[in-house]
Amino acid sequence: MLATLIQSASSFDPETIKASHILVILPKLEKLPKKYAIPGADILNKLLDRRRIKLSKISQTPVSANLDNGALCSWVMIDTGKTVFEQQTAVRKAIQQLLTENPEALHLAIYGNNSQRLYFSEIAVYTAWINGAALPVRKQKPERTSLAHIYLHGYKDTGNFTLQRALAEGNLLARGLTVLPPNELTPKTYCEQIKKLAKNEGWAYQAHSLGELEKMGAGAFSAVAQGSDTEDAAIVHLHFSGSNQKNQKHIALVGKGICYDTGGHNLKPPRHMLGMHEDMNGSAVALGILLAATRAGMPFDIDCWLAIAQNHISPRAYKQNDVITALNGLTIEIIHTDAEGRMVLADTLSLAEKQKPDIIIDFATLTGSMHTALGSRFSGIFCNQESLTQKALAAGRKSGERVCIFPMEDDYDEELESDIADVKQCALGGEYDHILAARFLHRFINGTPWIHMDLSASNHKDGLGAVGSNITGFGVNWAVELFKQL
Repeated sequence: MLATLIQSASSFDPETIKASHILVILPKLEKLPKKYAIPGADILNKLLDRRRIKLSKISQTPVSANLDNGALCSWVMIDTGKTVFEQQTAVRKAIQQLLTENPEALHLAIYGNNSQRLYFSEIAVYTAWINGAALPVRKQKPERTSLAHIYLHGYKDTGNFTLQRALAEGNLLARGLTVLPPNELTPKTYCEQIKKLAKNEGWAYQAHSLGELEKMGAGAFSAVAQGSDTEDAAIVHLHFSGSNQKNQKHIALVGKGICYDTGGHNLKPPRHMLGMHEDMNGSAVALGILLAATRAGMPFDIDCWLAIAQNHISPRAYKQNDVITALNGLTIEIIHTDAEGRMVLADTLSLAEKQKPDIIIDFATLTGSMHTALGSRFSGIFCNQESLTQKALAAGRKSGERVCIFPMEDDYDEELESDIADVKQCALGGEYDHILAARFLHRFINGTPWIHMDLSASNHKDGLGAVGSNITGFGVNWAVELFKQL
């Protein structure tokens, strides 16, 4: 649950407002103007003098101190000359200084001219919402509880920050699902949660069971799913009709939902298997995007396709040198059973493509080589249309969820040529597997405008941009910003 937001156009008055935790947000300044009368101005100046740092430095490194009345106050500047990512990071760090005391309420005191206060409020409210809500844990005594109230002083939005709320709800859904332990989030329980969510949001829901998919000829998905004892794997299809306007864009979202990935017969070593309950993050991000678009009332037809399964080792599990037939008729030579993500996505992309959307966007924690290439501060994307590529890069800059474009030229296909099937699943080396994976997936979209996001930034230690948890929910904000450009 998000904290309740209470707004006031009046500036924060420390004489009349009782507050235990205060965030002061300022435009970039060289010294404090008296007209602002910010809380703790004297304490802030003394603190900066003692540390021998300039006031403008708090646009990079926020500072905090106790006021005379005992309240904890954090001060930060938003430098609009910096990137959105840097601005979000500064505000998140300032909020984290306050959240360490696990407050029930947070007061946001916003300063600047009218346009600055609008922009600062949007960043502050969004960042307070996503960091103020505690993620699920299974401790008897949780270290964090969720914020109950956020008080905004200095700006009042007549729309109650509808878009920021929708983005926060989508991000929290993605993160909340991803942190769940694998014995709790199985394909069966995951589908049950999605069905309940679909009913609440008014989405059409359909689940294609493993038996149904086998009859349909979805051999790539089935090859992975057959290794599990419990046959609860499914491809879930959700539909949102937007505002029912004529000629609205038709978008297909596709997400990899591997609830646990052992690597199959090519078993992962312990250090690489730990955390593989997060391998369903792509599907959680797709769900988060659908929720955000729904709550924001975006004017699109959206189909969401979720490939939900597990990659287990068993006598029935698929193995190296198997040749299987995908839904679109392509035969695939299996090279490595830990390249299961592209297998389940292949048939799911084929199902999405059959409905002739204007664009397909898929999300997956797909390859270790993308993490090697970028680390966890960016996610990598591949795209088959130049104009769409530019929109995707712009969405990364505007949302603070940064993406990097990778090449996907035809001659990479030489690495996927097979003597016994239409295509190899992957190459055994893996040095540029993220590119080969994209070339493999490209065969299942039939020329539809397409973006593939390899979510190397799904988990970043101590948070990324506006998000303070290791699990980032990366992709939700980016996608909604992309939708705005469409």
